[in-house]
Amino acid sequence: MIFIAVKFPVRPELVEEWPERVAAFTEATRAEPGNVFFEWSRSLDEPNTYVLLEGFADAEAGKAHVESDHFKAGLEAMSGAISATPSIINVDAPVDGWGEMAELSPQD
Repeated sequence: MIFIAVKFPVRPELVEEWPERVAAFTEATRAEPGNVFFEWSRSLDEPNTYVLLEGFADAEAGKAHVESDHFKAGLEAMSGAISATPSIINVDAPVDGWGEMAELSPQD
C-alpha cells in the first residue's frame, strides 16, 4: 500500500473554508478504485494546518490518482489557500490498510 501524509499550511483567513474548498477533490479521490482511505483532520498544535492521510492499493493506483483530472483541479483549488508549500511523507508500506493497535484496547 502507498501511504501518504501531507500537512497543508492554510492562510488564516481561509482556514475555515478549507473543507469546502477540497470537498470535490476529496469525493472524487475516495471514489477511485485504488483508494484505500482519504482522511482530513485539523492539527491541534497548528490550527491553520490541515493534515491529509491517504492510502492507495499500490503504485499504479497512486499514479492514476496523480494523473487524474480531479487531482489537477484539487491542486488548483488548494494553491490559492495555502500559506507555504505543503510537507509530505510518501512510503510504500507492507500492509493493506489499517490494523488494530496491539498496545491499547478499551477497558471493560
